[in-house]
Parts: sequence; C-alpha cells; structure tokens
Amino acid sequence: MNGPIDRRQLIRQYFLSSGCSLVLLMLFWFSLSDPLFHDPYSTVLADRNGELLGARIADDGQWRFPEPDSVPVKYRQCLIQFEDRYFRYHPGVNPFALMRALVQDLRARRVVSGGSTIPMQVIRMSRTGRSRTVFEKTVEIFLALRLELTNSRDKILSLYAAHAPYGGNVVGLDAASWRYFGRSPEQLTWAESATLAVLPNSPSLIHPGRNRSLLLEKRNRLLQRLRDSNQLDSLDCRLACLEPLPEEPLPLPSLAPHLLDQVCMNFRGQRVTSTIDAELQKKVTRIVEEHHKLLKSNEVHNAACLVLETLSGEVLAYVGNTSNPYMPEYSGDVDIVMSPRSTGSILKPLLFCLMLEEGEILTGSLVPDIPTQYTGYSPKNFSLGYDGAVPARRALARSLNVPAVRMLQSYGLERFHYRLKELGMNTMVFPAEHYGLSLILGGAEANLWWITGVYASMGRILDHYNGTGSYYEEDIRDPRFIPGKQSDPSSADAVSPHPFSAASIWLTFQSLVEVNRPESQAGWKSFESASRIAWKTGTSFGFRDGWAVGTGPAYTVGVWTGNADGEGRPGLTGIGTAAPILFDVLGSLPHQEWFPAPINELHPVRVCRQSGFLPGPNCPELDTAWVTERGLQSPPCPYHIMVHLTEDGKYRVNSDCMEPGKMKHVPWFVLPPLQEWYYRSRNPDYRVLPDLHPDCPATGDIEYMEMIYPRHSARVYVPRQLDGSRGELILEAAHRKPSATIHWHLNGVYLGSTRHIHQMGVRPEKGPCTLTLVDDEGNTLIHHFEVIDRQD
Repeated sequence: MNGPIDRRQLIRQYFLSSGCSLVLLMLFWFSLSDPLFHDPYSTVLADRNGELLGARIADDGQWRFPEPDSVPVKYRQCLIQFEDRYFRYHPGVNPFALMRALVQDLRARRVVSGGSTIPMQVIRMSRTGRSRTVFEKTVEIFLALRLELTNSRDKILSLYAAHAPYGGNVVGLDAASWRYFGRSPEQLTWAESATLAVLPNSPSLIHPGRNRSLLLEKRNRLLQRLRDSNQLDSLDCRLACLEPLPEEPLPLPSLAPHLLDQVCMNFRGQRVTSTIDAELQKKVTRIVEEHHKLLKSNEVHNAACLVLETLSGEVLAYVGNTSNPYMPEYSGDVDIVMSPRSTGSILKPLLFCLMLEEGEILTGSLVPDIPTQYTGYSPKNFSLGYDGAVPARRALARSLNVPAVRMLQSYGLERFHYRLKELGMNTMVFPAEHYGLSLILGGAEANLWWITGVYASMGRILDHYNGTGSYYEEDIRDPRFIPGKQSDPSSADAVSPHPFSAASIWLTFQSLVEVNRPESQAGWKSFESASRIAWKTGTSFGFRDGWAVGTGPAYTVGVWTGNADGEGRPGLTGIGTAAPILFDVLGSLPHQEWFPAPINELHPVRVCRQSGFLPGPNCPELDTAWVTERGLQSPPCPYHIMVHLTEDGKYRVNSDCMEPGKMKHVPWFVLPPLQEWYYRSRNPDYRVLPDLHPDCPATGDIEYMEMIYPRHSARVYVPRQLDGSRGELILEAAHRKPSATIHWHLNGVYLGSTRHIHQMGVRPEKGPCTLTLVDDEGNTLIHHFEVIDRQD
C-alpha cells in the first residue's frame, strides 16, 4: 500500500515544485517593465547630418535627451574602465565585486562601496527614490540578471548614458556633453569623456564652488588607468590631464527656434533629425539679421525666410522670424513662416498659369489696363496709371493690378478659389464671394510655408518632366522638414492630377524671369555666374507685408518682411524689403541651371504681333510663340479689322459714298476707345483711325466713345453734403479723337459740352439714370446707371 501512495506523493510534489518553478520563472521574466524608464525626455532637433539645432527641456524640468542609438568609443572605454572593468564578461552581476564591497563596508562599518555593475546601476536609476538597503540591492541583482537576458551590452550602455545624473537638472550623456562642453558626445576629447564618465559618481562636483579638485583627481586617475591598460598612450594621457574642467553650464544651440516649436507641437519628447542644413541655416539667419538692421530704421521689425530643395521639397533653412532680445515687444517669438498674412500680388502667377493651361490667354495676349469698377470695388495699379492694353506676360512681370483683376473676372472667381484650395491653400476659410475679386491682390491670407511650397511644387513638376506626359501625384505638396520617402519618377502613373502642365509652368516661369530685379542686381544678365530665377514679389494693402519668392531647378526661396502686429510702414514693399534678402540668399547657394523646355507639350504657332492672339483674317504682321495644347483653341485676334480708305489714305469711306473698286483696303489695329485713350500715350507708333470722309454717313461699325465712370448698369452712391443735399457725381468718358466735342444729356436734360478732357459734374437724384453722349459728328453713346442711397 505504501508504494503507490509514495509514488502519488512524489508526483504531486513534482508538479508542485514544477508549478512553483514556473511561477518563479514567470515572475523573473516579467519582473522588468517595458520600457524600463518612464521619464519624460527633452525634445531634440538635429540637422540632416545629426548636428544639434536646438532642444526644449523635458516636462519634468530636466535636460534629458532621448536615448542615443550608440555610445561614442571614448566615453564607452572611460565608463567601463571606471565603473565596471569586467562589463563584457559577467552576466549582469559581478560576485567578486560584491564580495569585495561587502568586506570594505564591514571594515569601514559604513557603506563605502556598492560593488554595482553597470546593469545594476541602470536598474537603480530606473527605480528612483528607493532607499539603499540590502533588500533593494537584492532586487537590483535580480533585475540586472533579467536585464542581461534580453538586452545587448551596447543597449545597456545606451540606457546608462541616457539616464545617468550629471549635476543639477542635467541628465544623460548627450545633454551633459552639450551643457558642459558645447558639442556632441562624438566630438569629446579623452579628458572630456573621462570627466563625464566619473561625474555620475559625484554629480554635485561639477558646479563651481564645490570641491572640484576631487573631480579633477578622479578624472586624471581614470586617464592614468586608461594609459596603464594601453587604451591611451602616454603623450595623450599627459595632454588630457592638462585640460581644465568645464565652468558654468553652456546654453544649448538655438539655430532654428521656430522650427523647434513646430517639432515640439508634433513630436514632443522625441529626437527629430530634420532636413535642415545647419551651415546654410546659419548663413541664411545671418543674411536675414543683416537686412533686419536696415529694416529697423523704417520701423520694420520682423522678417522670415524659407529655403527649400525644389526637387524633394525638403526644408534646408527655416528662419521663422528675426530675434531682438532687447525689444521683445516686436513679437520675435511669432513664427511668421506659419502665420497667415495678406498675399499681395504673390498669387498672380498662379492665375496666369491656370489661364495659359486652359487656353484662355496666350503669353502675349493683350489684357485691358484701364480704369475699372465693379460693385463696390475699384482696383488701382501701384503706379496709379494705366497702359490701356498690355501683353499678359508684361502685366505679370510688372505686377499690374488692373489686368490681374480683369483676368480673374474673366477666369471666374469661384473657379480660381477652387483651384487654390486644390493646391492646398487651407488658410482660405471663407467662400469665394467673401474675398471677391480682391482675392488676386491680397484679399485672402496665406503663409510663407504654403507660398514657397507651391512655387517649389511647380518647379518640381518641371524637374520631373520626362516628355511622356506622365505626372506624379505627390509633386504638388507642402514642404517637409523631416526626411521622407521620395517618389520615383520612373514608376509614376501616366496621369495628370494637377491643374498645371509642364508647358504652362514653363511659360509662366519664362515670364517671371523678366521681373525687374532690385538695384543691387542690375545687369545680372551680363554675369555668367548669375542664375536664372523665376521670381515674384507682393505687397499687401497698407504696406503691411512684403513678399518675395524665387524658384529654380535646385532651390526655392521665400521671404516675408513686415511687422508681426500688422502695422504698415511707408516703403514696405516686396521689391524694396523682401527682394534684397531673396537675392542675397540665392547668391549664397550654388549656381542653378535653367529648366529645360518641355518641348513635347509646347506648340509653336503663328500669332498676331500687335495683339498676341492667334491671328484673325486681318492680322498683317505675324510672330511665333509657344502655346499649350489648349492654347491652340484660344480665340483669334479681336483687334484687327479691315478699314476702307480713300486712295490717298486720308479718309475712311464706305459703300454709301464710294464705289468699292475705288477704295483702298487696309488691315488696321483698333483698340476700344477707352483702351486706345491710354494706349496711344504710351505707344507712339499706335496709328489712330483716319476720320470718316465728310460725304460718308456713319455706319456705327466702330465705337467712338466709351464711359470711364460709371460703368454701364452700375449702381453708384453719391454722398450728401452737410446741408443734406446730394453731392456731385463726376462723369467721365473717352473719345477716339482727341479734338472731338462731346455733348452731354442726363435723363433728357442737356448738361453741357466738353473737349479734350471729357468730365462732367452732376447732382443726380436717386433712381435710374440715362446718360446720352453725342459728338460733333453725330456719333451717339447711350449709357444707363442707377443712383442709390447708402442703405440700398
């Protein structure tokens, strides 16, 4: 009977002991938390080569950088030699060191040595606030063995280097290296590495006024041990021992503080390797600060600059604002790169490019530049003058406002608004009607980030163009300051998701190359080293914002100048304040070649030389121009007509007064009366139509008069005088013949006549008005408008 009972007991004991062993094994395995440390880290920003750009202190007030990937060789050797010479051999615990420490402590009757290995010290640092007892030491031994099982020796060294105390609020090797020596751990000397290896043993010794001689002795003793173990030669050891200890903690680098703010918002407590080039960042910051010294004389206190690599869209330099530590009231902390500001004229090239793409204009098409009124809106050119009519590319290069507004009216406000949203302009938060036609002149807000990014995107499309008609969906995108996977052009789908083609962009950029550069860049075409740049400036209403952006195949640069609080200043213009910074930055970059022409998408066509349109039947002189695919279907020239003259060419005639066989038929360039009025003053070669022969009746085929103000069917408000009577409304008209006399009638009442300058002051009553103009040859213009009160 005892035999079977004994076997059952043995079996129960076996399973009980096995279960206990399994529980102990599981306790051992899961005893280590993952992650081991839960401390908050500083936010660290590095450039593309790993150079520190800046950092923000951790949430607990400690300078504690995220755990490094590896530990520098010099520091590793110093640390192992000082803390744990058998680190490479023991399993996490060194029993001989523990026995030696026990004997020393018993002899001294106090704790003089702990015998802790580096893994044990890592465990102790992870268990902050614990008292140093025998039980706690036992736990450290237990957890150190567990740490060794699943972590490499290099990982354990990295954990130690990231969390060792270095005095005050400095934790970890990286933070200590920058705070005490002003450089990365990889650049430390033997003496500096030895200092940081011995410092966690007595971190308070680093502070001036403490017993720093003890720190110096410990460091030099470690250097001598390295020499004795043949890890350091005698000469290097002597030189290292002569190096002084660091003094006060150094400030951390602050090369891109505003970009660091962006990193803190999105990657708090992480180490971020950015696309920034630290050397270029310093150079661009210096350029902006130098110009800022000049701008301050006009009370312009803020400037920002963004430099992108065109092909990748990566940010190479990010100067979010100028710094002025002595005048913080000028908002140097505001990140202008990300701040929405009035765009001024900086959107004009996008409209020009869209209209080229859709065949609504050609580069040389004449656009009206005349006094223009829309309901509640009357745009003016910066010069306050008018050209009458101007080629579209020249209107863009000269940044004329009136042609831009008329082009937007023709293209469609809603349509342009939709395209801008499609291009990523997310600062436009209102519908199109909220902005109105002023959208093209700065009625909406955008930031330097998006503006520079969209110009770079256009350049990227040209960089990627391979002649096959393939376009890449990722080409139009925001800039990126963290390296990302680049799209492979060779594997792109043959689709065109963009509103622009390579042809329309190239033609737009060709026009932007001709924008007049600042005085400092005069004669740039004469220098072989000068790069061709497609660039544009912008100035917002009230001289509040100055913009300049330029792009080439390699680099795109955007600049903003102004006051962060929105205060305008006389002379604060894009060409005067932002453009000089732009070209100084571009001058600091390597030379750029120009974009190759996308020949497969460009079509050479004959165009009318005077009007820039496709030729109609009466265009006598032709030229050649490049157009987009849809430009082939653009409208023909509307300005050339066939004029019938007497044989001597002195008068115009018609079939009512002369036989057709006796007429001289001549093609003639004829602008509408208002455009002609301004155009001929700037174009002396413009030929005015000959007078109609006295024996010929007018046929009405040619307009002689045109109203300047008010426009047809306009609703106008006439302010009242102090006595309550309605004020005066100034009517204005243009006539083809400078010497013509115009007789004015309002609602059937004769007002008077004008000659040369056709303006007439009237005091109309509220309601519909009919204005009738008759010249001395009997030509008549009937014009309707309405007078309203303010509440209407």
